[in-house]
Amino acid sequence: MHKETAGDAPSAPTTRVRHRKRNSDVGAGAGKPNGSHLLVNDSKKYKSFLIRAYSTVWMIGGFALIVYLGHLYITAMVVVIQIFMARELFNLLRKTHEDKQLPGFRLLNWHFFFTAMLFVYGRILSPRLVNTVTPDKVLYRLVTSLIKYHMAICYSLYISGFVWFILTLKKKMYKYQFSQYAWTHMILIVVFTQSSFTVANIFEGIFWFLLPASLIVINDIFAYICGFFFGRTPLIKLSPKKTWEGFIGASITTMISAFLLANIMGRFLWLTCPREDLSTGWLHCDPGPLFKQETHALPGWISDWLPWKEISILPVQWHALCLGLFASIIAPFGGFFASGFKRAFKIKDFGDSIPGHGGITDRMDCQMVMAVFAYIYHQSFVVPEVLSVDKLLDQIITSLTLEEQQALFMKLGQMLQEKVIGS
Repeated sequence: MHKETAGDAPSAPTTRVRHRKRNSDVGAGAGKPNGSHLLVNDSKKYKSFLIRAYSTVWMIGGFALIVYLGHLYITAMVVVIQIFMARELFNLLRKTHEDKQLPGFRLLNWHFFFTAMLFVYGRILSPRLVNTVTPDKVLYRLVTSLIKYHMAICYSLYISGFVWFILTLKKKMYKYQFSQYAWTHMILIVVFTQSSFTVANIFEGIFWFLLPASLIVINDIFAYICGFFFGRTPLIKLSPKKTWEGFIGASITTMISAFLLANIMGRFLWLTCPREDLSTGWLHCDPGPLFKQETHALPGWISDWLPWKEISILPVQWHALCLGLFASIIAPFGGFFASGFKRAFKIKDFGDSIPGHGGITDRMDCQMVMAVFAYIYHQSFVVPEVLSVDKLLDQIITSLTLEEQQALFMKLGQMLQEKVIGS
């Protein structure tokens, strides 16, 4: 294995100091025998456990407060997380020496990032924005005009960034610049696009954001705890501290938690009602059949051992088991992917913003995979295929001008009048 020597010193300025430190951390344990990385064999495990637990309590407390505040605050939290993730990943391939020769080049990464943000969130939030400004005629016309040309605006911004990139190309810097261009687009596709599904879940009902996110947190916590106390069998070489004992223990805990949490969360309208606008008021709606209790009689051989003869279950709890299964078996592969990614770049963590956990990206790897699955599952197996009156009205409001809406109203009135006369 190649080791750093004194002769390598001249190349040091081209990399970030904190990355070099991590390189030595990773490389130091490369030759250890299999199983020596396990938490049960770590002499400093209790110190790291306390630091990690302290950070976790603060994160969960802050997360609970933001969820209580509502949809817009959760969306703002997701946006902030995405910005921090992009910052960590943009820094991963940056070289100080090259960046000094390309003044303003870093701004190009953020130009593409915020263009993608405008495009994605414009598509997700535009119907709700229209519903919010409908009472105000001036704002309504302005917003509908912006929505109509939303795609053209975003494309113009992207093309301006593309031209900006071409004009900044500099001799002897082509390879670095094109690698940064490709890296930026990979971040937008793999990270930003996936995490943006989280916002779509939020407005379908906080339940569809909170439950999947909670299951990932529970799976991560219990994988750590079970591995901490019982881990003996390494699970995958990409992540040496992961064990089969932690994986199995976390899977069982996550499945049980999914079933129980769905019953608790499903009883609150604040969590189950979809948000049709961008207001912050309390929600009131018909929760629908998924969130209405069904009573099931227990079989005789079970009721003989229990003090009750029947049990009340929300139908959504069966869907929660599917989410729990995915969070237990598939979502951890997002973490394995991140582990392989870090090994490829010889870094320990993506950042150091969360004590005991690493960077924001280190905590969000599984969440991104889970957010996409939760959205696809909800749209495929939960949302009814029937076209509702509300959806039709949304399409009319967002797609037609005020004059066209008035014409539609008159035409629909004539048709209904003819039907009444005919009958």
